[in-house]
This record gives sequence, C-alpha cells and structure tokens, in this order.
Amino acid sequence: MGGQPLYLAPRLGARLRSLLESPVLLHTLTGALGSPLNVVIPDQLDANLDEFRSVYGRHRLPGQVLFAHKANQSSALLRRLAATDAGVDVASLGELQHALGAGFTPDRITATGPKSPEFLWLAARTAVTVVADSRGELEQLAALVRGHGLSPVRILLRLSGFEASGVRVLSRRSRFGTSVRELGPLLDAVERHGDAVDLAGVAYHLDTTSLDEKATALEGCLRVLEECRSRGLRPSTVDIGGGFGADYLADGEQWERYTTELTGAVLGTRPPLTWGGYGYGLRNESGTLRGTLGLYPAHRPVAGARYLDELLVHPAASFGGRPLAALLLEHLYDLHVEPGRALVDQCGLTVAKVLEVRTQENCEELLVRLAAKAEDVALEEHGVLMDPVVIPRAPSHADAGPVAVHLFGSLCLESDLITRRTVFLPRRPEPGDLMAFANTAGYCMDFHAGRAQQQPVARKVAAWQEGGAWHWCLDDEYWPTTPVGGAQ
Repeated sequence: MGGQPLYLAPRLGARLRSLLESPVLLHTLTGALGSPLNVVIPDQLDANLDEFRSVYGRHRLPGQVLFAHKANQSSALLRRLAATDAGVDVASLGELQHALGAGFTPDRITATGPKSPEFLWLAARTAVTVVADSRGELEQLAALVRGHGLSPVRILLRLSGFEASGVRVLSRRSRFGTSVRELGPLLDAVERHGDAVDLAGVAYHLDTTSLDEKATALEGCLRVLEECRSRGLRPSTVDIGGGFGADYLADGEQWERYTTELTGAVLGTRPPLTWGGYGYGLRNESGTLRGTLGLYPAHRPVAGARYLDELLVHPAASFGGRPLAALLLEHLYDLHVEPGRALVDQCGLTVAKVLEVRTQENCEELLVRLAAKAEDVALEEHGVLMDPVVIPRAPSHADAGPVAVHLFGSLCLESDLITRRTVFLPRRPEPGDLMAFANTAGYCMDFHAGRAQQQPVARKVAAWQEGGAWHWCLDDEYWPTTPVGGAQ
C-alpha cells in the first residue's frame, strides 16, 4: 500500500450514522429492491433549514430559502420541504410540475435556468416568479402574458459580469444572466413591458466557492437596485443563488495528508494513488508539477449556513466598507438563497452490493466490483473524494487489517470506475457485503444516473425514525403526514 493507509472518512450526522448502524435494514432493502439503492432522510431537512433560518435571524433579514430542485429528484424530500416555509427553485418544465404536485404554492416557486416555451408558459400561467436570464427571454415572457391575457408576472433579472471598485475583483464568467454593462437596455425593456411584468428584484448565481467573488456580485446587485430606484422602479429582492457547499469529511488532517501524498504520487516520489496514474488535474512535466487540482474541497468547515453568514458580514467597498447584511437590512431588502447541496447535506446515502473481490497480477490492490455503475455513485463526477462504509453481510472472520482496493462498476467499460483513486478500507470486503456511500443526496445520487447497457437506475426509498426504530417506504409513496403512509 506504499505506507500508512490514506483514509478519507465521511462526516456523519446522527441520523446517517444511525442508519449505517442498521445493517439488517440495509441488507433487507437491497435484497428486496436491488443494488444500487438510494436512501433519503427527509427529516434531516428541518435541521438544515433551521441553520439557514438562524443566519437570517442573526442578521434580522427577511427573505426566503429556496431548495435548488436540480440537486435531487426525490419526491419525498420535495414534499417534506413543501410542509415547511421553504420555497423551491425549479429549472425545467418537469421540475415545475413536480413542485406544484408536491404541494408548493406559486408564491413559493421561482423558475430559473434555460426555459423552453412550455416551461415559460406554465410559469406565467401559474404566476410563479420568473428569473429572466436575458432581454430576449423577457420579451418572450411579455409577449406570452399579453397573448394569453394573463396577469403581470413577477420577475427577477439575472445579472452577471460584476466588478468591484478599488482592488479589481471580477466575478467568474458565466453563460447565464445579462452583463451589468447591458443594464440600461435591460431596464428600458422592463419599463417598456410594465403592463406584462412586475420587477421584484435582481439575481445572480456563480459557480464558485470564492467568498470574494460572491460578495462582489452581491455588492453589484445592491448598486443595480439603486439604479432601479432612480428610475422609479421598486424592486425589493436580491436572490444570490446557491453554491454554499457541504463539508463531506470528518477530519481535515486526512484531507490535507491525502492531497499532499497525491502530489507526491504524481511527481513519482511515492507509489501511485490512482488507477492508471490519474492525477485529478495534476501532471508531471519533467519533474515539475503542472496543472490544477480539479477536486471539490471535500473538507470545508465554512460551508452551508456558515458560508452564508461569512458572506453577509463581508465588507462592501463601494458602500464605505459596511457589511453586506447591514446594507440589505437598511434598505429592507428581502434576501433569497437557493441552496441545493447544502440543504440536503446529510439527507441520504447510496448503497451498492459487492459482487466480486479479486487480485490481479502486478497489482498490489484488490479489485472490487460493485453492483452499480459509476454514474449511480457520482461523487467523483463532482470531484468529491470520500471513503465508503463497508456493511458486512455477516460477521467477518477475515484478517481485520486495512486493505487498499480499486472500486469498479458493473458496466463492460474500462472507464466505469466508481473511484479513480485507490480506496483504503479498514478490512477486506467480501462478496455480499454492502458499500455505503454517505451524503450523496446533493447532486451525487441521480443527477447523472442513466440506463447504460440496459442496467437499471437505482431505486429510491425514504427512511425515518419513529419509536426508536427505522421505518421506510418507496420515495414516491412518502407524504409528510402523521403517521407517514406506506410504512414498512
């Protein structure tokens, strides 16, 4: 194994840990419903939502927390959120239909993303808030409202291309939104279509973990709202999207050690740590390390609601260095956020059965094949490195020492790797054991799932605790009633 095992132990909340400590239940579920299997925990949503709400309360800000639906397709999670005061951000016709069917009223739904004519029609017809991505989309929406005799639709203007005053900080380039440099013509269009649209505010969404970039964008939105008010418009909402992240690992030192050793493996100063010498964006050019590590920062102590808190206390240079939260409060602006990954943090896991464990000539690591495809457990697709938890089928009498393994999927493709990295486990897995991948509810559960080679997509169940025991039902049969229907 080339030295001490390099573990990346997952961070486990109380509910996830309890579920992983219920091996009979998990083996029973996979035996009945197949492998892989996704298990979601709707009750965890309340705790996650409370964390965001506490940040709002601390800064005395009004506004709404909206779940970014694209993070997970679960009906159980969506219905559980509909029973709270949260909203939902939908990015397709299907997601909008799903949200309405789950119990969300139109005033709690925001439609974002690229919009087909059908998506835009249903959004206007049901009076949900529409985030207009461009002037062309605004014109299309206005024509639709007039053509069908609908009431004016509440809109937010999605903006991009922000710059900070003073030290030059640019927000990341995005293909979404209208550049703030084109704000004049955009607001002209809003005024021209005042009979068809009602400007509620502005929005942005940046695909970055950088606090400075997000603060630059929020500060830019505040300046845009001032421009709107100078025109006699009265928007009152700023939607800052998502990207608050999640902390996947229990131990930051493990993460630091792994990334350091990975650098050494790429440079050849230690044995390889990946299948085929994959470098996750790093490469060795004549003994010099090149490239950029293309991994999600799996250990993020400032993530989720804590990240939002850090953003809100960030000073706004063009407003005399005052905290962004103070500026929002002073103008009585509503703050909307759209967490996806952060709101379903600790809300689920994916389990897969071990089909085969074997050795291969000239390979020190064990080869482990799972009853799952790489796209069923898409952690690495999102750059997340985290160890699975082995759930034995029966008490093991094998050597309890740690082993290094490569995890492969069930497709007839060389590229079907559950993990490209060598995974270190505390004991040798055996056929019939389960590998449980924790915290997959945010994007890693079904965002990439498909039916390649006619292999099935993972089924999904909802689980909850009641009377000291775990209960479950199929995801589509979960409704947040008392008692929950479909309990097994």
